[in-house]
Order: sequence, then structure tokens, then C-alpha cells
Amino acid sequence: MSAYIVGLTGGIGSGKSTVADLFVEKGAVLVDADAIAHELTRPHGVAMPSVIAEFGPVALDAYGALDRTAMRQLVFAEPGARIRLENILHPLIRQISTERCQTAQSPYAILAVPLLIESEGYRQRCDRVVAVDCPEQLQIERVIARNGLSVGEVRAIMAAQATRAQRLAVANDVIINDADLANLAWQVNTLHEKYLQLSAEKPNASC
Repeated sequence: MSAYIVGLTGGIGSGKSTVADLFVEKGAVLVDADAIAHELTRPHGVAMPSVIAEFGPVALDAYGALDRTAMRQLVFAEPGARIRLENILHPLIRQISTERCQTAQSPYAILAVPLLIESEGYRQRCDRVVAVDCPEQLQIERVIARNGLSVGEVRAIMAAQATRAQRLAVANDVIINDADLANLAWQVNTLHEKYLQLSAEKPNASC
């Protein structure tokens, strides 16, 4: 069982995935809520029968997986659709992430949850929270470059997430991702050493 759980969060385009990968390079086990969501909604994924029953064939892509573009458009047009989808996915994600935290073979595990700040249940499972932060304009530019969304679409996604100030208010540690990869790796290494020390002081912690 992993002795220490570090919750990792940040807004869209902040660089959470890059930071998570850097922690993995240091030997931390990564439990990624987004990755679990993709597992659940791939062709023949555990969540797909419930998704199809709730939304019909419009939710499917050509391969039988969740059509994320179609669902994003539906959520923007019908706010209640987001809640309906979350009611299907979130209980499963919580169950699987808990199991993976409990079996993680590393001094500490990184629990990456985009909506960590918004979800008190996830925060309570973490011994510490680290937020990846950068200026909002940089977030927007990164998401447009990576996903090809419009400024309006990116701002709508950001509006559905916790604000930058809310994340910083909850975080125990902050990683600033507004420079190069070397600077990011240096910050991760510093926190890695810190988490090794904290995990040694609390060997029986669990998520």
C-alpha cells in the first residue's frame, strides 16, 4: 500500500500531464482519473452500456467508444448533460482510483484529478495537494495549439473548473509552469525529495 497520497491538479492547459510524467520518472506511481475515464469509455468499456442507455447512439464514435467531441458539444448546449455523464463515470473513477492507490508500490503516489479542488471527497483522500499553475492566457494558448479549440470553447471549459485563485488557496505546494522543461523538472525534483521525507514520516497513511 502506498504510504502517502499527493493530489495533483491544475486547470486545462496548465501542464498537469507533463508534471505527472516527471513524477513517474522519479519513481512515483501515477493514478490518473482522466486515464481511468478513458479506460471506462473505450470500446466495450465498463461505463459504455450506461452511457448508451443514457444518451443513445449519439454518444458513440465509429469504433464504439465515447465520442468526446459530440459529448462536449452536447454539454455546452445542455448543461444538465454534464451532470448525467458525471453521475455515470465519477463513482466508477472513485472506486478504481481508490483501489489503485491502495495497491501502489511506491513511497508516495500521485493522484491526478482535474476536478480535485471541486471534489471534497478526493481532497480528503490526499495527504497533500500540489497545483500546477500558469497565467490564464498561457493556458488558453496551449489548449488552442494542442486541441484546436476556439478561445470561446477554452474559456467555457475553464469556467466549468475551479478558478486559479481557488486552486492556489487549497494547494499545499505549487508548481509554476511558465518556463522551460528544465525549470519544471527542477521543481518536481524538489517536491519529490520533500514527498519522500513526508512519506517516511507517515508510513501508514492511505488514500
